[in-house]
Amino acid sequence: MKQAAKKATSIRLLDFKTPQMRAFHLSWFAFFLCFFGWFGVAPLMTVVRDELDLTKSQIGNIIIASVSITVIARLMIGWLVDRIGPRITYTYLLILGSIPVMLIGLSNSYESFLLFRLAIGVIGSSFVITQYHTSVMFAPNCVGTANATSAGWGNMGGGVTQMVMPLIFGLFVSLGYLDAQAWRYAMIVPGIAMIFTGIAYYKWTTDFPEGNISDLSKADLDYKKKKKADGQGAFKAAISDHRVWALFLIYGACFGIELTINNVAAIYYHDFFQLDLKTAGLIAGLFGVMNLFARSVGGMFGDKAGIKWGLKGRVGFLGAVLLVEGLALTLFAQMTVLPLAIGTMILFSLFVQMAEGATFSVVPFVNKKAIGTISGIVGAGGNAGAVFAGFLFKMEGISYGEALTILGISVTAISAVSLLVRFSSEDEKAAKIEMDASLSEKNLQPEYVKS
Repeated sequence: MKQAAKKATSIRLLDFKTPQMRAFHLSWFAFFLCFFGWFGVAPLMTVVRDELDLTKSQIGNIIIASVSITVIARLMIGWLVDRIGPRITYTYLLILGSIPVMLIGLSNSYESFLLFRLAIGVIGSSFVITQYHTSVMFAPNCVGTANATSAGWGNMGGGVTQMVMPLIFGLFVSLGYLDAQAWRYAMIVPGIAMIFTGIAYYKWTTDFPEGNISDLSKADLDYKKKKKADGQGAFKAAISDHRVWALFLIYGACFGIELTINNVAAIYYHDFFQLDLKTAGLIAGLFGVMNLFARSVGGMFGDKAGIKWGLKGRVGFLGAVLLVEGLALTLFAQMTVLPLAIGTMILFSLFVQMAEGATFSVVPFVNKKAIGTISGIVGAGGNAGAVFAGFLFKMEGISYGEALTILGISVTAISAVSLLVRFSSEDEKAAKIEMDASLSEKNLQPEYVKS
């Protein structure tokens, strides 16, 4: 087998030539733009709220809409990417998903804005494709790190949009547009970027290290038939595996919380601490920018725990960081002084994103024949968690601080669910053999030394 046809055993960030690293870079950047477009309107919600005269309950419905459709979309994308591959799936999602992002500016009522926000939520399924693509491109010794880094840098779009969209909005205002026009034109920017990225993804990535599904089918006439047969059995096994649903719940307690904070942080700081739009957006953006390294750290330590203690080590680390996340969120909710609120938010952000990275250091080992399906189910759990949280934030009788406290207590309790994610001795043995093989291969592949 040629060297290029093997999974990468480490991450070379300055490498843009190998199929593994092209997939890595384009997958995180595509997810970044999808996240940017997905939450692009969130830091502008104070302007939208005033223009459309939205109530707290209506804003809550909009938050729920933005994440609820993604539950279904991630399940469908997980099934689809197992069958047609990440390259074609991502290309269509980016280009078609850009349409509602750009057209949300046509909204002139609560109802129309709600529908566009619902449609935009579909691009949140991009996460599943990113995790699938890095899972099939990287070996067991670094797959958790690759998954966490690509997803973390992509999630960073949720923080960057909090900082950048108010600036883009301000640019249009400086050009003479009214606030009611500026937020609409600002949303065109991420939409256009998504279209160009979709074209690049089609041109410069392959489905697997050895090539695209279409190429493999031509070389092996039975390839599609075997893939379909394996996929059907693996899909049934995946949906009947209690570990998958335990991870579904766990991911809801970390990524679901991150989505919620991305939606409410700017308006929370604006209303509770009486900050202006740009300042509230900049502070809220600190939460998402932690993705630059925090999720990667979770994946990296998940890999290290896997190397030292096997699959049970990965799960044990996941449960620990989820517990600390819940405690940190509860603490953040009690803060009434701005500097302390910012500090505890950053601490909470560190652990919520580490928990996300740790989750997807476990996912690739549950069922290797259904990575897309399982990634879709677990990823959908994140959005299901955000939907639950959204209902808390729409209740008129519960303040944002009280809602955050309830979520912190819930996350702390859910950390115990990690005890249900167990692997058989056969699974542990197989994982150790594969891990040892990838570590040995790493020593024989100098071109995959970390930059």
